[in-house]
Amino acid sequence: MVKVKVTMNRKAMRDIESAPLRALEQAVNGKAESLLTEIASAQVVPKQTGELERSAWVNMSGIKKGKVKLVYDTPYARRMYFHPEYNFRKDKNANAQGLWLEAWQQEQKGWIRKTIEKLIKKFGGGSIK
Repeated sequence: MVKVKVTMNRKAMRDIESAPLRALEQAVNGKAESLLTEIASAQVVPKQTGELERSAWVNMSGIKKGKVKLVYDTPYARRMYFHPEYNFRKDKNANAQGLWLEAWQQEQKGWIRKTIEKLIKKFGGGSIK
């Protein structure tokens, strides 16, 4: 017969559990507006008058649930976004296209994901490799 005694490290468990949310909060807090600036400077958002670009904002109301949304708040934003086959003018934004956030994200080579992964390891208290 073998006896085993297991002791849970509750602090490590709490660190591991809270690490993803803390990482998201740190990655986004204070950087939300600069994120929109980066997207605008990539010139991927279709632009005629600039209203679509100006309507963008970061919705952080769901951050406690691990959700952050980039919102383009015009009546036509959804139609423009989900129709990459449209022939967008390129005179104001050279890279204008539908699905512009996907294009911008590919251009960034996953830096957002990499940043959050590094922060999760940091906040995991050394328990996450």
